[in-house]
Amino acid sequence: MTSTDTTTETRRVAVITGAGRGIGAAIGAGLAADGWRVALLDRCADDPELPYPLATRDDLDAAVAAAVDAAGDDSAVVGLVADVRDQDGLDISVRDVVERWGRVDAGIAAAGVIAGGPPAWATDDVVWNAMIDVNLTGVWRLAKATIPAMLAAPEPRQGRFVAIASTAGMDGLPQLGAYTASKHGVIGLVKSLAAELGERGVTANAVCPGSTRTAMLDASAAIYDLASADEFAAHRALRRILEPDEIATAVAWLCSRRPPPA
Repeated sequence: MTSTDTTTETRRVAVITGAGRGIGAAIGAGLAADGWRVALLDRCADDPELPYPLATRDDLDAAVAAAVDAAGDDSAVVGLVADVRDQDGLDISVRDVVERWGRVDAGIAAAGVIAGGPPAWATDDVVWNAMIDVNLTGVWRLAKATIPAMLAAPEPRQGRFVAIASTAGMDGLPQLGAYTASKHGVIGLVKSLAAELGERGVTANAVCPGSTRTAMLDASAAIYDLASADEFAAHRALRRILEPDEIATAVAWLCSRRPPPA
């Protein structure tokens, strides 16, 4: 990805959640390579409600370093500890970004978690709440934090809101009822945001990846008692597992500037 928009006055700014590793980290590096300034946000702590380890502060620091390498500019990247369940924390992080760089042009909701096993009707309340709180409400909280900053830009605006949903947002997955419900909710929320924001110069889109090589995919394999996450490839049209940078490329395109109408 090559940038033609790297001047101090025009460099755009993205706030990315779930950026400590996986798809979120890949989005950060991809946008940084495209000339964006990027704020990488992550909880940087495990969640006792989830059966697998989450990204650490070391992971976030590594993601920041990768984005700095991609940008070729250590002033273009910042890593911030923030939990998508905490509206105050997200709001503070976005204010920090605006104070640092003067603007927010994109909010990218990549934070996500997975848990399951029992059928939907037997899902534990703790698991249900975690899936909804992080995967769905976390997207809404980032919208609450970033969209007002995008709408503060003068017209014509080119704001972008992108949420990472999942093919589970379009299909029903056994043993993952809460996760599937949360991702369907993301798509519905983003459709409403798109309807509300379009005339204001801000787009809203959801990206729905299939099986992508991340820690979450390994956790999914454990739910289905698979020996390896690579076994998911047999159920994919491409017959292979996607890589995080492939999803990042799609997000970068959605965040690109559109030519003004004729």
